[in-house]
Amino acid sequence: MRIDQLRKNYEIEVRWKAFPLHPETPEEGLSLEELFAGRSVDINKLLIRLRKTADEVGLPLGERKRTYNSRLAQELAKWAESEQKGDPFHEAMFHAYFVEGRNIGKIDELVRLASGIGLPEKGARSALESRTFKEAVDTDWSRSRELGITGVPTFLIDRREIVGFQPYEAFEQFLTKCGLKKRKLPY
Repeated sequence: MRIDQLRKNYEIEVRWKAFPLHPETPEEGLSLEELFAGRSVDINKLLIRLRKTADEVGLPLGERKRTYNSRLAQELAKWAESEQKGDPFHEAMFHAYFVEGRNIGKIDELVRLASGIGLPEKGARSALESRTFKEAVDTDWSRSRELGITGVPTFLIDRREIVGFQPYEAFEQFLTKCGLKKRKLPY
């Protein structure tokens, strides 16, 4: 599901919020076996289910073997949003992480991502090294805990939510239940 499709068809404002997804992950990342150690999780079944869902909703997905800490990526996303490049940065980050398996916990990798969508390398590096958007991410994390959000992505409208990657039609049903009407497109 692409956010731009929803914006085209509905009068909505999308605000990205950060979520603490495995914040204990070290910079070098963890294998999926390390991430789920001590839990009764069948990683192969989990990956098959994830692949099936991605295929159903038309999202690209690579052969992910590791997880990486997304904290700095979330901070840089806040900076990208302040530079009017939030959506392209989020898309580039998703692709880098879920399709290419790149380590989005490393500053140099994040600077390359920002540069790849036309953001200045120097500005990206400065935002990361000075942790300019640390407080903004802390606020998002705190708010997600207050709201009881436990998974990503979560889309929230007036305390109603839809969680996980869903087909476009599921989002349309959700928006309709929340009282939003489809735009009338000029012909």
